[in-house]
Amino acid sequence: MSIGIIALISIVIWFVAIQEFSKPEKTQSNKKLITLTSAGTLLTLILTVSLFQNLNF
Repeated sequence: MSIGIIALISIVIWFVAIQEFSKPEKTQSNKKLITLTSAGTLLTLILTVSLFQNLNF
C-alpha cells in the first residue's frame, strides 16, 4: 500500500516538474526545478529498489 502512495506522489511530482520545464525560460524557477527533479529522482529510486527486492530470481 505504501509503495502505491509513493508511486502516486512520484507521478504528481514529475507532472509538476514537466509543467515547470514547459514554461518559458524567463519564468522558470531554478530552485523549484532542482527541488522537483531531486524529489522525483529520489522517489523513483525508492520505487526501483522496491521493485527489484520483490522480484524472485
